Amino acid sequence: MAWAARRIAVSLALVWIVASIVFLVIHIVPGDPAELLLSSGGFAPDPAAVAELRERLGLDRPLLAQYAAYLGALLRGDLGTSLVDDFPVAQEILLRLPRTLELIGAGALIAVAAGIPAGTWAALRRGGAFDQIASATAALLLAVPVFVVGTLLVLVFAQLLRWMPAGGYVALADDPWRHLILLSLPALAIGKGLVAVVFRMTRTAVLDALSRDYVRTARAKGLSPARVLLRHVVRNALIPVLTVLALHMGSLLGGTVLVEYVFNWPGLSTPLLRAVEARDYPMVVGIVVTISALFVLLNLAMDLIYAALDPRIRAA
Repeated sequence: MAWAARRIAVSLALVWIVASIVFLVIHIVPGDPAELLLSSGGFAPDPAAVAELRERLGLDRPLLAQYAAYLGALLRGDLGTSLVDDFPVAQEILLRLPRTLELIGAGALIAVAAGIPAGTWAALRRGGAFDQIASATAALLLAVPVFVVGTLLVLVFAQLLRWMPAGGYVALADDPWRHLILLSLPALAIGKGLVAVVFRMTRTAVLDALSRDYVRTARAKGLSPARVLLRHVVRNALIPVLTVLALHMGSLLGGTVLVEYVFNWPGLSTPLLRAVEARDYPMVVGIVVTISALFVLLNLAMDLIYAALDPRIRAA
């Protein structure tokens, strides 16, 4: 419990640091946000309108007072109001975040379902035909950009074969089957690189585990090959695989921008891009802080899973 409490405390501190960095970046960027928001057509905005907007955004207060109000609002779950459509930022994020998380989760599920078995089998048949073909395929998947894969998937499955729609979104409650169909192509596009990473890491970890003394001891005790593989090889090999999986799942949050755009998936990417273009600072800050907090919490979850798989970590 003490180990878990320390990890939780460190994670909360990281979230606070990230939120503070976002606040500082917004205020260090040259230019008055109020003037930038009101500028249009190259004409200088009305000074009275600028002063009114600065008061509305709280920019007329001292920096420390703004920082305290900012942290207090975050603790209350108040991310402010969008300057473009006057809609609460938290509500917009709560509406779209589950769609982005579903896309990332589906991509990660594909990576685990394909990468771990393929990596294990390639390690058991090291140097064989499957090992060579799978390793070459993994290298190809890592080399091809995600937007190229997304475009190719649309071209092949939607345009040429006409097996699936090119994009769009239907709520799971409205039509579960069509929802899964619309989810499949973007999930494949965003998970393609993670499949290759999980495959290569699993192959390496299984090869390393097979050479360990505890595996030779388990075999000498007369345990069945299947039991040795599952309980002693795969279980220990999963620890570095989960580490890599957690790190790359954080990077998937960035990859969703292109994938959601290509497949017209209504996640967080659309309001983020719109907010950047319109200089909607509350929306930008809310989405960036939310994504950063998710990344930290994801790594915390992985740490707790490591501890469950390997008790030695809890004693460290």
